[in-house]
Amino acid sequence: MDPFAGPAQGLNDDERTSVVRMLFWIITALLTLAVLATLARAMLRGSVGDRPPAAYDLDVYRDQLREVDRDLARGVVSEADADRIRTEVSRRILAADAALQEHEQSAGKSGGLTSLGLTLAVTIVGSYAIYTQLGAPGYGDLALASRIEAAEILREERPSQETAEASLDEPSAPPNVDPDYVVLVERLRQAVVTRPDDVQGHELLSRAEGRLGNYAAAHTAKAQVLALKGDKATATDFSEYADLLILAAGGYVSPEAEGVLERTLSMNPADGPARYYFGLMMSQTGRPDTALRVWDQLLREGPADAPWIAPVSSQIEEMAFRAGVNYAMPAIGTGRGPSADQIEAAQGLSPAERMEMIQGMVTGLSDRLATEGGPVEDWAQLISALGVLGQMNQANAILINAREVFSDDPRAADILSRTADRVGLE
Repeated sequence: MDPFAGPAQGLNDDERTSVVRMLFWIITALLTLAVLATLARAMLRGSVGDRPPAAYDLDVYRDQLREVDRDLARGVVSEADADRIRTEVSRRILAADAALQEHEQSAGKSGGLTSLGLTLAVTIVGSYAIYTQLGAPGYGDLALASRIEAAEILREERPSQETAEASLDEPSAPPNVDPDYVVLVERLRQAVVTRPDDVQGHELLSRAEGRLGNYAAAHTAKAQVLALKGDKATATDFSEYADLLILAAGGYVSPEAEGVLERTLSMNPADGPARYYFGLMMSQTGRPDTALRVWDQLLREGPADAPWIAPVSSQIEEMAFRAGVNYAMPAIGTGRGPSADQIEAAQGLSPAERMEMIQGMVTGLSDRLATEGGPVEDWAQLISALGVLGQMNQANAILINAREVFSDDPRAADILSRTADRVGLE
C-alpha cells in the first residue's frame, strides 16, 4: 500500500522526502512530549505525596488537644491545667502550621518545579546532543550502492599531497635533539647537493630528516633514492616512501600515497605497513567495512610484535562500529598469511594476474578443506577471503558447511559467528 496515496500523489522524489522527514519530526516530537508528560506527572505527584516533618507534628498536637479534653472529662486534670495545656499545644500547632505552609511553598516553587525543569532540559538538550553526534541531522538514509558510490567520489576528489601538506603547520623540532646531530644533518644536506647521484647519501638524508620530523624533506630525499635505484628499487623502498608521504600529510593518505601503496603491494602483497595504510585510506574515504577486513586479517596473521599491530588494535573496534559490525578482537597471529613462495610468485604480476593468483589460492584452500578438513581458523580465513573477493554466495555456503562440521564445538562456533559478522553474512 502506498503511504502517499491520496493528497500526496503527484509529488516528486524531493517533495516526498520532505514529507517523510516532516512526519518523522512530528512523530518524534509527539513521542518526546508523551515521555516528558509522564515524567512530569510522576515527579509532581511524588512531591505532593511526600509529607514533611511539620505535618506529622500537627497530627501529634491535635491528638494532644483531644487527649486533654478526654482527661478533663474523666477528672484527671483540673480546668486550669487543661487551659494551660491547650494554650501551649495551640502555640505549637500555629508554629507547625506556619512551618508546613513555608515548606509547601518552597517545594512547589523551587523543589518540584525546579527538578522538573532540570529534568526536561536535560532530556531535550541531551537527546539533541546525542543525535547530532550519532545521528545525521537532515540527512536521509542511503542504500548500500549509494554509499559505495559516494565513497568512490570521495576517494577520487580528495585533496592532493601538496594541498594536505600546505594545510599543516610548519613541523617543530623534536625535543631533546642533540645539537651536534642537527649540525651533522645540515652537513649531509650540503653533501647531497654536491653529489646528487649518491644513493646512499640520499638514503641517509631521508632517514635523518625523518628523525628530525621533517617528513616533507624526508620523502623528497626518498623519492630521489627511488629515482636513482630505478628498477632495482624494492617493495620496502616504496613502502618507506609511502610512509613518509603519509606522515608528511599528518596521517592523511593522499592519492599520491595511494599510488605508492599500490606499487608496494604489487611487488609484495604481504607488506604489513602498506596493508595498514591501505586500510587507513579506505577508512578515510568512506569504506570502514573494507578497512575492517584488511586490518582484521593483519591481526590474525601477526606476528604480535609487528609495528602495525598496535595502531590496528587501537583503531579496529571503532572501525567495526563505523562499519556496523559486532566485532570481537581475534587472537593475534592465529591466522595464516601467504607463504614465502606465494609472495615471491606475486612479484611483478599485474593486478589482474594477482587477483587470479589469489583466486587460485582460495580455490586450493577450499578444495583442501573439502577433502582433508582443517582447523576452524582455516575455514574462517576462507570465508573472509571469499568476502573480500565479493563472492558472498560462496562465502555463505562455506559458512553453512563449517557450522555443520563444528556444530559440537562452542569455540569454533564463536569464531565462525564473528567471521560472519565481519564479512556481512547472517
